[in-house]
Amino acid sequence: MTSIYEKYDLKQVINASGRMTILGVSTPSASVVETVNYGLNHYFEIKDLVNKTGAYIAKLLNAEDAVVVSCASAGLAQSVAAVIVKDDPWLLENLHAAPLTVPHDVVLPKGHNVNFGAPVGTMVTMGGGRLVEAGYANECSAEQLAAAITPQTAAILYIKSHHCVQKSHLSVEQAAVVARKYGVPLIVDAAAEEDLQCYYQYGADLVIYSGAKAIEGPTSGLVMGKQQYVGWVKRQSAGIGRAMKVGKEGILGLTQAIENYLTQEKVNGAQMVAKMTPFIDSLNGLNGITARVVWDAAGRDIARTEIHCDEAVIGCTTGELVQALKTGEIAIYFRGYKANEGIIEVDVRSVTPEQLHIIYSCINTLLSGEKSA
Repeated sequence: MTSIYEKYDLKQVINASGRMTILGVSTPSASVVETVNYGLNHYFEIKDLVNKTGAYIAKLLNAEDAVVVSCASAGLAQSVAAVIVKDDPWLLENLHAAPLTVPHDVVLPKGHNVNFGAPVGTMVTMGGGRLVEAGYANECSAEQLAAAITPQTAAILYIKSHHCVQKSHLSVEQAAVVARKYGVPLIVDAAAEEDLQCYYQYGADLVIYSGAKAIEGPTSGLVMGKQQYVGWVKRQSAGIGRAMKVGKEGILGLTQAIENYLTQEKVNGAQMVAKMTPFIDSLNGLNGITARVVWDAAGRDIARTEIHCDEAVIGCTTGELVQALKTGEIAIYFRGYKANEGIIEVDVRSVTPEQLHIIYSCINTLLSGEKSA
């Protein structure tokens, strides 16, 4: 049988960048695939499926309620719409056209106003919100967050991500204290985070996760939290959520993936270090290359290989090296956020030892000026 790669003339990919949307995020387990297949081949009363899987997930996570959505970005847009529309049936159907007199400002630390593949502000605006930045790019204290709150504030938004500024920014717990003091809900976007319970326990009213990243489910998202707020998110299926609906297979697949995630042993950072050590040793034998172990900037137990390129020695810029590896016979993707500093990172979670050797060989070939076979 012709492979999918051959049928559509697609390049094979080595994903050394992590759980990234542009590469298909992750590869679900056999039990999740089986559950997705079951969902595809059976009928359900969708509202009942949404409510009962949500209740099942909420029980697993010790939360009041939960709902599966199409992706984390959709979860963010629908969460914003939920805290603006609430129970208003007219506004539910007219959010797109109505001049908003109800509170609709969404306050977030300025250092959290990032582009994760699309701007955070786009998702907020899709939900009817107006983004209001608190503090500065290099600092946001609880006092600065509170100073941005007005009678028009519908919610505080906190983005928990490596994309965000980490230094001199308040914690989720501190943001929750501000939210309680001023009587506004706290929405935490924790799309790629690995702890499915802590942010709710810290005081968030709604927490959003990607279903396909750490959880390794199908393309989907999860919104969990307080029952009233999750209920308002569910109502958006008759509003902006209609354009973001998730299928029955996604609902069932993510529910199974969450159950697996909570019970199966996870690969820890120490195991990642052991996996990458021979790779690092090989890289350090290349002229102009220095490799070492680094840890996730957002505090997750994720170890990565940092590769520092001496551009004067290797004869090209780091960006050019990254691009050459992407466009080779096998597309190799790195984390290139610091390429302008001569640094790239390798995330080994989705890479086999054999693929790490291929990456080394391709780098060696490029730097030596040889043509690949």
